[in-house]
Amino acid sequence: MEKPILEVQNLCIRYNGAPVDAVRGVSFTLGRERLGIVGESGSGKSTVGRALLRLLPGARVTADRMQFEDLDLLGLSERQMLKVRGRRMSMILQDPKFSLNPIQRVGHQVAETFLRHFSVSKAEAKTKTLEMLAAVKIRDPERVHDLYPHEISGGMGQRVMIAMMLLADPDLVIADEPTSALDVTVRLQVLTILDGLVRDRGIGLIMISHDLNLVRNFCDRVLIMYAGRVVETLDARSMDQAQHPYTRGLLAAQPRIGGPRQPLAVLDRRPEWKEEPAQ
Repeated sequence: MEKPILEVQNLCIRYNGAPVDAVRGVSFTLGRERLGIVGESGSGKSTVGRALLRLLPGARVTADRMQFEDLDLLGLSERQMLKVRGRRMSMILQDPKFSLNPIQRVGHQVAETFLRHFSVSKAEAKTKTLEMLAAVKIRDPERVHDLYPHEISGGMGQRVMIAMMLLADPDLVIADEPTSALDVTVRLQVLTILDGLVRDRGIGLIMISHDLNLVRNFCDRVLIMYAGRVVETLDARSMDQAQHPYTRGLLAAQPRIGGPRQPLAVLDRRPEWKEEPAQ
């Protein structure tokens, strides 16, 4: 059996001053596959992703094990993590408005990762940047390279973020709602790029999303999170056979084209879901 890329056991996260943990007892493994994490806003999905990259300075992060390939992520110093972030593990953030530096040109920001982690000239980094911008279906990458973030659309900004995170060819990509600002056509193109990285390069991909249909059709496995816990783990193609009432409630709350024209189901949240073992 192939060794997993990532192993997480009993991950707990508490923000400073908070009375309870934001994430409790989360455990999962990731192979060379596409793993989806879904749940409502506030369920802890993005917090888990940021914890893997050690991007939660205002929180206490503990785990029995948080192993990424040959690295114990909890045991690394910040200096060591700087060599991991962007190069071996990267995160596509959700909103380019808050992730891109407004006073730096787009191309310079994309090239920064390549210049930081590889011994290349600025000309070589620019060539690689233009190739990556073209790969995420940005028309006229030469022109976009010299624009500032406020001069591009939200969808184009999202593609710039994707290009930035994939430029250094990482082994693990955490994608936090990577297609939320994209139209349907470009969304399919971006998902094809991510799918190709998993199939052709054998990377691990964690897809954080609210879109159950996207996760069901794109991912291999799915973690369902509720109130900071994983309540169910499913094969993505078998989501309709979900056993946990929370997962069934999420599925029932989705509008369906051609479905019955009646009020959508409302989630019936139960206190015991916060404590019962994951299914």
